Amino acid sequence: MELLTPAGGVEQLRYALHFGADAVYLAGERFGLRERAENFHGVDLPFAISLAHEHGKKVYIAANSLIHQEDLPEFRSFIETIGEIGADAAIVSDLSAIELLREFAPNVAIHISTQASVVNARTARLYHSLGAKRIVLARELTLQEISAIRDAVPDDLELEAFVHGAMCIAYSGRCLISNYLVGRDANRGGCTQPCRWRWSLQEETRPGEFFPIEEDGSHSFVLSSADLNMLEHIDDLRRAGVDSLKVEGRVKGAYYVGVVTNAYRRVIDGEPAERYLSELDTVSHRPYHTGFFYGTPAQSYEGREYTQTCDFVGGVSACTPDGNGSYRISFLLRNRIFRDDTLEVLSPGKDVLRIRCRDLLDEDGLPCSIADHNAHRYSFESDIPLEPLDILRKRRTNADVQAGR
Repeated sequence: MELLTPAGGVEQLRYALHFGADAVYLAGERFGLRERAENFHGVDLPFAISLAHEHGKKVYIAANSLIHQEDLPEFRSFIETIGEIGADAAIVSDLSAIELLREFAPNVAIHISTQASVVNARTARLYHSLGAKRIVLARELTLQEISAIRDAVPDDLELEAFVHGAMCIAYSGRCLISNYLVGRDANRGGCTQPCRWRWSLQEETRPGEFFPIEEDGSHSFVLSSADLNMLEHIDDLRRAGVDSLKVEGRVKGAYYVGVVTNAYRRVIDGEPAERYLSELDTVSHRPYHTGFFYGTPAQSYEGREYTQTCDFVGGVSACTPDGNGSYRISFLLRNRIFRDDTLEVLSPGKDVLRIRCRDLLDEDGLPCSIADHNAHRYSFESDIPLEPLDILRKRRTNADVQAGR
């Protein structure tokens, strides 16, 4: 099965490729459904495709927003552009996009977005007859339903399913709450995620007096969903006929992309899921569930905050031998560390390493006891050589974890 991971920007793209994605999905400046992501502008888009192709990987362009009448000229131009620069596929939901792709970018495969809410084989076959190569199934399907669809569609029609990340409280993302409250249309990429906000109740005769809708004794998240995690169930997805496993997260950072890609890569390749479940706890997440795959939706969010067990210290930018059998490890700082801290190293295809941050130097090469200037370059000495883009992280204390920091 293909492992498809998100690339909200160039850094995330590099980490996805480094940690074993078979394909990435990303968006240009417009027409994707994640305007809050960094996305790819101007020359960044052809660069992204070229970089992925150099690694033998594919790039799918998210162009799945609803296309209003005034959008059509620019959208057509965008379709022509992604055809010219060699995109492998476009993820679309608007029927006009299918027509434009067939006419102006026939070399770009058509993938039908989860926004189209495909939940049965007849719909899938209809899209196939229009030229679709792949269906990104609605998140609301069970494995049994997916298996039945697989049996009833042509063999050359690929099925893709989300297996990890944030779930939408609305049906396959068809939500109007953001547009209603703040005028930002979720179906055109502008969702402000009001379903994640804390909500209270107000009684009409007592304006300004707010009552908590208490689920856990503190805050209410009555609209919010849990996070999806199917790492332990990859074999079930394979038996159901899923061709591509999709990780959600184009607004997530490089650390999330690297860790999650690495975990799913290792399990898809045959390693036991039990070894990597704790890895998925090292990134910021809400409680994990299996979504709709096993019948009764395990989607409700129980009011707990985001949690994670590790902080991203930085990605390795260089590893230089010092001539004495050791190595100087350089990195751009993301979270504060101290000299002699124990760090964990995540590398593709290797077990997690633990190394001590000794002889810590600042960006001027001067010894320091603390690294606390984010985006500044620091280095430390190591007996073990590391690769560029390997992840450095620091495990949180029990107090940090309990506080949700």
